[in-house]
Amino acid sequence: MQKLKEANLYRSELIPISGKLVERYNKCLLKLGFTETKLTSFSIDGIGWSPEISEEKNKRHYLNNGEANSHCIIITPLQKDAPIYMPFHSFDKDVMKEVFKIHGDRIRNITRDSAICIDFDQKIDVFYESLDVLRYKDIIVRFHLIDNLGKAKEEQLQLIGTFNRDNNFIDETLHEKLIASAKKHGDLRNRDLELSDIHFATDSFYTEAFGGIYLLRDFVSPILIFEDEETYKSAIKDTIHDVLMYHISHSELVEKLKSYQVIDCDIQEEITSKKYQRVKKYLFSEYLDDPKHPVKDILNDSVLFKSYLNKITLEDRKKVMSVELYLEKLKINSQYKIEDIIDEQIYFALHSPHSSLKPNHQDLIWKLLINVSPKDVLFLYWYDKEEFYKRYKTWNDSMKDWVIETISNNI
Repeated sequence: MQKLKEANLYRSELIPISGKLVERYNKCLLKLGFTETKLTSFSIDGIGWSPEISEEKNKRHYLNNGEANSHCIIITPLQKDAPIYMPFHSFDKDVMKEVFKIHGDRIRNITRDSAICIDFDQKIDVFYESLDVLRYKDIIVRFHLIDNLGKAKEEQLQLIGTFNRDNNFIDETLHEKLIASAKKHGDLRNRDLELSDIHFATDSFYTEAFGGIYLLRDFVSPILIFEDEETYKSAIKDTIHDVLMYHISHSELVEKLKSYQVIDCDIQEEITSKKYQRVKKYLFSEYLDDPKHPVKDILNDSVLFKSYLNKITLEDRKKVMSVELYLEKLKINSQYKIEDIIDEQIYFALHSPHSSLKPNHQDLIWKLLINVSPKDVLFLYWYDKEEFYKRYKTWNDSMKDWVIETISNNI
């Protein structure tokens, strides 16, 4: 991952945590029912997730109490606008934006000397089956302060109220209590510590629960798209819910989504796009067998590209150039069908979210499309970083160079 780090493409916006912040983070972990970290320094993202602690605990989503209960830890206002590197839901980023939009000033105040635990309560204590995700609707974002700071403020105000009544100002025991409270918590009188619940309504979303599920609402019937085959096989046995179900590998999925106006693809337009060039080059790289030139040079140099294009098998060559072949044949005979000529993975990869979708839904569908056909390295990096990092490890150094250059030139 060193090359990615040098290019600022590998978790470059994590926030370093050390000193007293580690102590506060551990208090949050304990408050949420987890065990402390033994690390003395680490880094966190916008939701408080740490790659170092994840590795220490050998658990990706260590801030989850089961798949139905996810949490967040805020220990610094720097988490505002920070990326979320390991979201459990596609709406996690939107929830955190809402949190800082409503409570940003209070968070800045509180995290001066405290920390905040957040519970994303969707009124589901535990999942029993994959179709339980249909119950996801309104999420209540609840806030909890470490050291019971809110209660400490109430007690301090009560002490001050008692102090100001009658002749209580001469009560030495009361003096000691006030001094002890001030030493431990500071002057809390004018601190705004009230973090009211936030109600967040979900619509279509992705969750990593049950191996990964997309839930698309706003249709005649909800659509569930499963990434895990065993989960899908179990779900389709259901006879109670009125819901359409697909596995992400189903070839008919793309055409179904087109018919529902979820996605779209104009081949004539796509062939002129940078996206098409990225997809074609990536597919071509998969057919290069022991090349004598660096992969980066082959993909970037038109002469080398043509040279190696003629070295791969005819069948593979037709796949790489299938879009051009289709459009050429279409000029001769309009009866040719896309599925008869264009490679399926290229065709799927060239689809885009339908223009009628809302921006957050478009992001969700981009993620779905890149999982259906992960052939665009730029969009894979944008919409599924963990899958990108996994694939990155399998590429040779020259391919890594091309990928890094491709991404860096587009951000």
